[in-house]
Amino acid sequence: MAGEPHVVALDLGTSGPKTLVVSLSGRIAGIGRTFVDTIHVPGGGAEQDAQALWEAVKGSITQALKEADVSPADIKAVICGSQYSSIVPVDHTGSPLANMILWLDQRGTAGNLRRMARLPRGVDRPLQLLDWLRVHGLAPVAGGMSLNHMRFLKYVRPEVYARTAFLLEPMDYVAMRLTGRATATQCTSFMSLLMDNRAGAAHGYHRRLLRYGLIDQEKLPEAVPIDAVIGGLLPKIADELGLAPGTKVIAGMGDTHAGGMGSLAFQGSHCGLAMGSSSVLVTHRAKKGTDLRNALFALPSPIVGQYFAVAETGISGLALDSFLRQTIFAEDSFAGGSVLPEGPVRYAALERAVASVEPGAEGLIYLPWLTGSLAPKTDSQMRGGFINMSPRMTRSHMARAVLEGIALNLRWSRDPMQKFCGREFSHYLFYGGGAQSDICAQIMADVLQRPIHQLDHAQHITALGAALTAFARLKLIEPGDFAARVRERQVVEPNRTRAKLYDERFEQFTAAFKALRPLSHRMNSTQMVA
Repeated sequence: MAGEPHVVALDLGTSGPKTLVVSLSGRIAGIGRTFVDTIHVPGGGAEQDAQALWEAVKGSITQALKEADVSPADIKAVICGSQYSSIVPVDHTGSPLANMILWLDQRGTAGNLRRMARLPRGVDRPLQLLDWLRVHGLAPVAGGMSLNHMRFLKYVRPEVYARTAFLLEPMDYVAMRLTGRATATQCTSFMSLLMDNRAGAAHGYHRRLLRYGLIDQEKLPEAVPIDAVIGGLLPKIADELGLAPGTKVIAGMGDTHAGGMGSLAFQGSHCGLAMGSSSVLVTHRAKKGTDLRNALFALPSPIVGQYFAVAETGISGLALDSFLRQTIFAEDSFAGGSVLPEGPVRYAALERAVASVEPGAEGLIYLPWLTGSLAPKTDSQMRGGFINMSPRMTRSHMARAVLEGIALNLRWSRDPMQKFCGREFSHYLFYGGGAQSDICAQIMADVLQRPIHQLDHAQHITALGAALTAFARLKLIEPGDFAARVRERQVVEPNRTRAKLYDERFEQFTAAFKALRPLSHRMNSTQMVA
């Protein structure tokens, strides 16, 4: 007798894949978690071993299925939401030919490529950039974009590019390993900048953008609709995972898309707020558009014909992890081999430390631009750190300042984001690893002066959003049914008495960016920055 339908949903983050087995009612039946190392390469490079990534994906799925103990016949589909703006070069079988180039990688900007290789003349002329904005919505004006990674392979690693059959985003790489079919959608390929995203445009690559981008179309995967079913699981993979051969594989999406679906950001008066490896504001917008001044953009939504407005504010969880790993639980000669605790233990220690310090951290401010700034001021050469340190400052002061700095950086994008969307945000649905922290939620509420709705299973909302989207693709539910399956843990109200304090901190925060920017450029402009 058939049981309740389930799907396998991956959240392929920068640190590695998390997998959920989710029932049609929204119950999380099983969880799998594996990890992948990031390789930092001289000259601003950031890569991951793509074969190790695939092994981690399979391991994560296997763990989740074992815990779920669901009949293979009840698993109706597999879907992947992943970090994006990363590229894997593969052969015709889907096997990687080199490491995946991560979204953190800065080597492929036009300026850097001119120092390393001979680019054709006339690359990224102003009129081309304007056409890019009109047709696609973004242009290659910042580092870390998929198009830049493709160009890096073509001009700096031509031996890899020549052998490459397909240049794939991570979710499309996973889909190809599962099905044998190389595909991309307007959602998955957004950062390749090569598709027409105007309302009503047919899915497919745009001839002029291909010419501007300098990428050969035969190196690109097949363009398919956003809501496509890619195919069925290959028999060998199905056997390895313990699933039925032919189990449907649904076209994937970026983690911003999946998190937007899981935080119900496709409807309502609120905004989704993610604090994972990076911080993101995501909500719905009526049409395609770009705010160049504030680095805001609208990307195609997984709901056909709609758009998500997005503010990518840069690293947040990575900044917090860097502070905890390298300052608090450092494995160096000072610490004698301390180990960074995982999950609840880590956040419990953070909660205790931050709670011992008054809001405002006695004037200590943290600037979270460790890998450059994104929205609302994109600058790959910008750097941050602690300012206004005094001898009385402790590690607890630093911990509070880190969380406040991340929140202040989000606030910086809040007002232009509201203007971009044409409405004020009534509240925020808070998700991602950082949303597990109650004190982090309180700081977000106080800095933004809006209620913060902490979601249940906050660290799994990206995978849950992908899972619910898969059920919608299977015609088992509608997007309007998602709300009954996304549960809130608590609502954190802002402390109104702290509004003035954080208004002052915000002025100091933005003033620090303006003051330090020229110095960052002098220190970093002579080299490709990491």
